[in-house]
Amino acid sequence: MEAAAEAKIPVIVLDRPNPNAHYVDGPILEEKHRSFVGMHRIPIVYGMTIGEYAKMINGEGWLRNGMQCNLTVIPIKNYTHQLAYNLPIKPSPNLPNAKAVNLYPSLCFFEGTSISCGRGTPTQFQIFGSPELPIDYYPFSFTPVPNEGAKHPKHQDKTCNGLDLSNTSDLSTINLQWILDSYEKYPNKDTFFNPFFTKLAGTEKLQEQIELGYSQKDIKKTWQPDLEKFKIIRSKYLLYD
Repeated sequence: MEAAAEAKIPVIVLDRPNPNAHYVDGPILEEKHRSFVGMHRIPIVYGMTIGEYAKMINGEGWLRNGMQCNLTVIPIKNYTHQLAYNLPIKPSPNLPNAKAVNLYPSLCFFEGTSISCGRGTPTQFQIFGSPELPIDYYPFSFTPVPNEGAKHPKHQDKTCNGLDLSNTSDLSTINLQWILDSYEKYPNKDTFFNPFFTKLAGTEKLQEQIELGYSQKDIKKTWQPDLEKFKIIRSKYLLYD
């Protein structure tokens, strides 16, 4: 969109469903933590299609130097945000099915920790575990090995103790309990997080809250003021109920 605005070339977005567009949740990205992982002041789950998101980026002046592009969004017929949708083609080698897509906003936090999200297995982002987690609490086990989605997976060739979430009910909210429990049970707290966690969360506060023993309810309560402000902005650009 920035390149098109600079070159005065129109942008046409053929909109498509977002399988996680049925809810809004998560901390809002802080400007100092902007990266290619997160560019704008939105929550982890923003509840919009790519066409709606493009309209928001354009309308809020989020392109470089406040530019605006000549944007046209072709809407989806017969679509609502609450419509269940399974992607016909996996969007990533590590998001093989609808369950992984649904669990991704909750399990992606583990990417910034010493816990494996199942990369190097056929059930990526449907399981999690680590050799360091106690088997008494985490009876499911798996062993990551190189595959299409991960040439050098975390904990390669090591048995990980964890949980299998592949049969859990679909989520309409981010589940923090899995990472909260894992941190509590992890024996060496100093090695649990890595610097990527803050980039994923978009804020330093979430790691601090976990380390201080905040509950899921207390953490989510701190998100609400910013989420309410975001929802007001979001409402201006929605194309679907």
